[in-house]
Amino acid sequence: MSKTKTCFRDEMMKEINTAVDFLRQRTTTRPEIGLITGTGLGKLIRQIEINYSIPYSEIPYFPLSTVQGHQGVLSYGRLANRSVIAMEGRFHLYEGYTPYEITFPVRVMSKLGIKYLLISSAAGGLNRNFKAGDLMVVTDHINFTGSNPLAGPNLDEFGPRFPDMSHVYDPGLVNLALMKTREKRINLHQGVYIGITGPSLETPSETKSFRMMGADAIGMSTVHEVITAVHCGLKVMAIMVITNINLPEAMEPASIENVIATAESSSDLLSVLWKDIITALPQ
Repeated sequence: MSKTKTCFRDEMMKEINTAVDFLRQRTTTRPEIGLITGTGLGKLIRQIEINYSIPYSEIPYFPLSTVQGHQGVLSYGRLANRSVIAMEGRFHLYEGYTPYEITFPVRVMSKLGIKYLLISSAAGGLNRNFKAGDLMVVTDHINFTGSNPLAGPNLDEFGPRFPDMSHVYDPGLVNLALMKTREKRINLHQGVYIGITGPSLETPSETKSFRMMGADAIGMSTVHEVITAVHCGLKVMAIMVITNINLPEAMEPASIENVIATAESSSDLLSVLWKDIITALPQ
């Protein structure tokens, strides 16, 4: 490794460790589960028995949320009698952040000791069997962003240079989600998520292409966080709220206000599901 790459790698580890040390000095809580909530899905945070919260702006090297519907607060607490750390708001390429910056919190949570990363996000529906307000557990993804958070010097402290991606979304966790939804009579789809850069929404021709590629839902987040989580050795589950349906022959204008409203309308149902899942997670 060249001297320049070594310096860059050392600087990344310095920033991560500085943020970890900062948080450890402020709470003795040792979380086992990390949560990331997306656009309009902050109700889950209000289910947590919070014992410590801090704005992203106060954490060294943490990016800042700039998107409507993302609060930008990191909270420690208990949910379903399990120790959690929750991000209310996340970061995106379209905000101007690099993949390293987007996934910085995942690295920090990994070093703080989490074993599971549970992600919720708003997504557009590509599958004709979906409707707005439906939930989809992700079984696989397509990274169509043109970038990868693991590019550059490998952070050996977290994982190997070439991490295996054959079972990104833990099959045991997917089955657990399906079992819990059957118990509660909740309709939960399974599907493939495709991540794009944004912020422009997809055209009719792009929608046709993504459907031909095998994608069931589309969004502008998640894939970088998940790739990084796999590199860290975390078990990952992601559940999407389908906020609108993209029909290439009859595309309708979409607005962030409608996306937030649809996500919020499904937040209560999603919160119940997450609590049931977390209760049943293996220790």
